[in-house]
Amino acid sequence: MAEKTSVSDIFRRALEIRQANPDAPYTDVKKQIVSEFSGGALPTTDSLTIPEYDNIAPEEDWTAGLPVVLRGIQNDDWNDVALGIIISLEQVENYPKESGREDDPTKDWRNRGKRIAAEQEKVLKEWMPDDLMAMAKRNVK
Repeated sequence: MAEKTSVSDIFRRALEIRQANPDAPYTDVKKQIVSEFSGGALPTTDSLTIPEYDNIAPEEDWTAGLPVVLRGIQNDDWNDVALGIIISLEQVENYPKESGREDDPTKDWRNRGKRIAAEQEKVLKEWMPDDLMAMAKRNVK
């Protein structure tokens, strides 16, 4: 029995195609994905995912194409599957160019804990009795 292709496999193949020819338009990548995979069985929906790219783009961006992939699987349409893969690929490639990588140290503004630490300390000093604060600190350590 032949091994079924997963959505992750198709996404990794799209990445390979882009790495081989980074200037190729996304439409060409889509056409190549359709031509390479359309002869086989569609991926199953039980593992509808692509590799995580949280360090590059927010999850809502790198997963943007998955609903289109799902629609393609449900409608037995390789063009929609490939389109969904391209949407996610485009987000993974373009987000860092436009907004910087998510793991970029200059994006500390996203670190909510760092931003509110001073205010939180003020509130805790003002509203928490010293003996209760000491007990809380002992339990945290």
